[in-house]
Amino acid sequence: MNALSLVPMFLVGLAGSVHCIGMCGGIVGALSLGGGAPAAPVRPVIAIAVARPALQTSVQTNVLRVLAYNGGRIGSYMLAGALAGSLAGAGMLHLASLQVAGYWLANLMLVALGLYLMDAWRGLAHLEAAGNVIWRRVRPLLKPLMPMDTPFKALAVGGLWGWVPCGMVYSALLTAMMQGSALNGAAAMAAFGLGTLPTLLGMGLLGTRLRAQMQRRPVRIASGLLVLGFGVLGLLRAANGVSLGWLDALCVTGHP
Repeated sequence: MNALSLVPMFLVGLAGSVHCIGMCGGIVGALSLGGGAPAAPVRPVIAIAVARPALQTSVQTNVLRVLAYNGGRIGSYMLAGALAGSLAGAGMLHLASLQVAGYWLANLMLVALGLYLMDAWRGLAHLEAAGNVIWRRVRPLLKPLMPMDTPFKALAVGGLWGWVPCGMVYSALLTAMMQGSALNGAAAMAAFGLGTLPTLLGMGLLGTRLRAQMQRRPVRIASGLLVLGFGVLGLLRAANGVSLGWLDALCVTGHP
């Protein structure tokens, strides 16, 4: 896998991050509010002396928590990608017929994700509901980590939150599975996770202002069309069975 082949995964994550705001907005918003109880009122005379240092400390702590949460989240994506990629590396997708089927399915999932982001078809919601079986086992581990008042707790919460049922992540994981090895699968999911990073960093630092803008219908439609486009290009490539020239640089998975 070369660096260029990771670009589409990054772009899918970037476009799909409008869905991340809906899925992760609450917990990232809690980080932006400090993850704990509000500070006690400060006397006016003291406030003049300590306001600026206290504000700087608060901002720095918040940034660390937001970075830690997203680091844990992307780390969990990479772990899942390595597990998915290792399936192919172990020979489970060695047969050409299985490779072709996996390639078609991966791009069909991108088409479904694009429609999901545009609210044109909600089929992936059923897949997310099925994933709740995993989440029910993970959720109790979050209780000791609340409130998220330290970067370590935010890192751990991010690592657990990466296993929340999410159709967008499932789409990316299917692509990671087709990469042929644990290392390539982890790299694909790292690129995907980094694509979601700008929006969720902004959400953690700017809060509801960014969330309102990113959830606007024109933004969701534009994001959905981009993801849908990658899926359609992949399906066209599979149907033709040959490289499509410059489209080859935009393909989401390796050639079947």
